[in-house]
Amino acid sequence: MFKKGLGKISPPMAALAHIGLIILALIMLYPVIWMVLASLRPQAEIFLDKSLVPNNWTLENYINGWNFFGDTTFATFFVNSFIISGLAIVGNVMAACLCGYAFARLKFKWQSLWFAIMIGSMMLPFHAQLIPQYILFVKIGWVNTFLPLVVPKFLATDSFFIFLMVQFMRTLPRELEQAAMIDGASYWQRFTRIILPLCVPAIVTTSIFTFINTYNDFLSQLIYLSGLDNMTVSLALRLFIDAGEVTRISAACLPWPH
Repeated sequence: MFKKGLGKISPPMAALAHIGLIILALIMLYPVIWMVLASLRPQAEIFLDKSLVPNNWTLENYINGWNFFGDTTFATFFVNSFIISGLAIVGNVMAACLCGYAFARLKFKWQSLWFAIMIGSMMLPFHAQLIPQYILFVKIGWVNTFLPLVVPKFLATDSFFIFLMVQFMRTLPRELEQAAMIDGASYWQRFTRIILPLCVPAIVTTSIFTFINTYNDFLSQLIYLSGLDNMTVSLALRLFIDAGEVTRISAACLPWPH
């Protein structure tokens, strides 16, 4: 009935609509296209040549940008970013699954209170925790290492992912665990053999969001990492900014995973 009321769009109108959408898409993509082509120009040509397509094609900007910091190339920064993100994923998934199972399936004293405190911690601003955490990490000598960015993930500090796991595990049928209890399965066996395999969607979601949040966490990395060998891609790109190096910035600002 809805389709009948709209009627059939004539081919000329459909063609005009597609042409209009293509024009709008080109207008929105023009800055990206210009940036890509500008990164392939020599530095001296960028403001002299008004044409979109470079007259002299070069990869020099990419080579110079990759080796901008001398012996420490962007390969080191990518490796650091992936190490921190990988360890954060492992820690977050382990902690969220264990805590989520405890809140969703186990019964212990003051369970509701602890769960409420955990939920309430999500409303605590990150900046309110920043100074106490920094003082603590300075005293134990963890500044300028990966530890402040990784160890808290193993200690269940991301309440959102714990809450996600709790809510997901509560949707799983209890009869599965009850059947395993009859067979003599312990808490750990029920957790590893029944609950975890069924929580794959929640685990994948936690992993993806943890990777994105950790990889793009510029503020924490800026505070705790100072040595060039320990820097991540986000920090390296921040140091890389130089208003006079337009073509090199264009090469660096292409959609690398940062």
